[in-house]
Amino acid sequence: MLKAVGPIHRQARRDLPLPESLCRAVAGQQLSVAAADTIWSRFEAFRGRRDLVPFLARVTDLDLRGCGLSFAKIRSIRAIGEAAERGQLESGRLMRMGHGERTACLTEIPGVGPWTADMIGIFYCGDTDIWPDGDLVARRTLQNLVGKRSKTVRVASTFSPWRSRLAMAMWRAVDAGVM
Repeated sequence: MLKAVGPIHRQARRDLPLPESLCRAVAGQQLSVAAADTIWSRFEAFRGRRDLVPFLARVTDLDLRGCGLSFAKIRSIRAIGEAAERGQLESGRLMRMGHGERTACLTEIPGVGPWTADMIGIFYCGDTDIWPDGDLVARRTLQNLVGKRSKTVRVASTFSPWRSRLAMAMWRAVDAGVM
């Protein structure tokens, strides 16, 4: 399977500020990549070039619903904006934290759970050693490889310090139709 998906190289993606990366992760919770991309594209088109935090303070829930966001995700995205305004999302400080401490900090924000914190750790911070066991695709793909009864956290631990790369391989295998 690993030969089929090829080498996994991933740089941290910081083209968006941390609050926007968090909002994008929330928008994509429990959705396919295609659905998440569609909703985020609508959100970005509606927002235009306006700064995120002031935009969130002015936009209505119905406008955000029009982008495809659920009311629960709207509440979470607004909470992210409020956290950013309070200085809780200073990226330099969060980048210096270990994954556990960062997760504890991020999950204080309503609607931001361990999965979202894992995605930020992997894709924004570039952490190489996170196994996102809350990600259904990564977990099920690994279970398919090692047996349904296997505890994926235990199996993934054998890949430390490269568990994030393992997760990326699981996602890529599904995307490529290998699994």
